[in-house]
Amino acid sequence: MEAKSSNRCSFWLPKKKRSCANTRIESSMFCGNHSQRLEGQWIPCPIDPSHSVLQENLEWHVKRCPLLKQTVELSGQRFYQKGINAGNDDEEEKMGSCSLVTSEMKRNLLYSMSVSKFHQLIKKIEDVHGGICKDIEDSYLSPEACNIWFNKEIDRKLPFQEKHVLQQGSILGNLEEIGVLKRCNINVECCESDLEEKDDNTAPAVVEFGAGRGYLTQMLADCYGIKKVYLVERKSYKLKADRSLRQKESLVLERMRIDIEDLNLNAVESLHCVPYVAVGKHLCGPATDLSLRCCLSRQDGESPVLRGLAIATCCHHLSQWKSYINKEYILSLGISKDEFHIMTSFTSWAVDDDHGSKLPGVDDIDLLDSNAKEEEEGEVRDASLISVEEVVKKMKPMERAVLGFKCKQIIDAGRMKWVKKHGLNSKLVKYIPASISPENTLLIAGKPNPSIA
Repeated sequence: MEAKSSNRCSFWLPKKKRSCANTRIESSMFCGNHSQRLEGQWIPCPIDPSHSVLQENLEWHVKRCPLLKQTVELSGQRFYQKGINAGNDDEEEKMGSCSLVTSEMKRNLLYSMSVSKFHQLIKKIEDVHGGICKDIEDSYLSPEACNIWFNKEIDRKLPFQEKHVLQQGSILGNLEEIGVLKRCNINVECCESDLEEKDDNTAPAVVEFGAGRGYLTQMLADCYGIKKVYLVERKSYKLKADRSLRQKESLVLERMRIDIEDLNLNAVESLHCVPYVAVGKHLCGPATDLSLRCCLSRQDGESPVLRGLAIATCCHHLSQWKSYINKEYILSLGISKDEFHIMTSFTSWAVDDDHGSKLPGVDDIDLLDSNAKEEEEGEVRDASLISVEEVVKKMKPMERAVLGFKCKQIIDAGRMKWVKKHGLNSKLVKYIPASISPENTLLIAGKPNPSIA
């Protein structure tokens, strides 16, 4: 027993009140999971950067990485084109680097500013927001077409969470309101003749980006008779809607396990020249920009025909300058690349507490007034001794939240303007009350109506 225990890992597990039971590796007191990592020895896996590998084991690992088979299969698909929607950064291209700007790097940019530069940035954000973000309206919709979900008249095997159903219903209701979706006859599945009678702006296909389990598309198929479904998701999920969707007669379902960054939608043969609507519920950070670029950047005679889109944006703190869709707009506002990254860091303040309905309108708090008080206090102390970190800590939670929301809206306004520049009528709306989800901004767009032009 002593010899056996001497081969065990010595790492103590406090919750289990015992040592790790794995066998220790040679020349170490610990197993592979608990041995200390020496700096410089570990590098990101070239197949899947989400995990690291010892440099000395790299050649062995790349032949056996769990994602190797998936990557090989994906590279053989016509619609796979590495980095096609990634965007670019001229500075990074010159340096030969495409490194991610992490949250820590963004904080360092913020805290390395002088207090006067920080206040100047706040003033710039206030001025920009006041000029472009006044027209974001509430659009909380519960379309009649979705009553079978609202009233729980669906298959009991399907998961039902009211807050998600309300969000999904409002997204679809906003699409219906601009004429992109048209409801079918009640309790009757849409047939081909129904689809032919729809006007030119409606679409028989849907592409859901960041689809997850696919229940937004499930509601679309149940309530609006969509007949072609494309689910784009890089991760693998259990309890997907796919099984239920495949039971629908004449519905074509294709799930593409691929990063949006690498998806060439024009190369999906079954979508050639097909009218479609693009949707996404909570597309985190750069995923919104990647999706917009995927849909609108490369249009030719065989491209799928985008009739409209509805994307609920979120997680702006993950946004990156390289992938952001409208750098020209940001620079035109006098906001630099570094200031953009600082603004994305501010956005995390919008949702770092449960503000709920207590949060006032973003225009009800004057951040410039707070800055003026800080400057008055700064006159008493030597300004060079005051750090931005101190100023940030003194800000009230509501002030931080409002600043975060203003930065979110500026970032989304750039996306909305880019979509409009590419030929779609677009707008931003609040599609759900903040008490249900503080991430409640929806980018909605549809083809201009020729009869109005």
